[in-house]
Amino acid sequence: MTAAVATRQLNTLDRCDRCGAQAYVRAVLESSGGELLFCAHHARAVEANLRPLTSEWQDESARLHQKAGSPED
Repeated sequence: MTAAVATRQLNTLDRCDRCGAQAYVRAVLESSGGELLFCAHHARAVEANLRPLTSEWQDESARLHQKAGSPED
C-alpha cells in the first residue's frame, strides 16, 4: 500500500533534509510515495537528478522574495 501525501503549504517547521534550513521544496518520490524536503539551495542542487523520480515537485521558493507581513506569508 502506498501512502498518499497531501499537498499543503510548507511552513517554518518544515526543515531541509540536507542542512536543516527552512524547506521551500517538497519532492514526493514516485516509487515509495515518501517525501523529501529541501531548502531552495539544495533543491536546485538535486533537481536535475531527482525531479524525474518524483510524482510531485512542490516548489515554494518564490516565497523567499515576498516582503514580510504580506498576505501570502
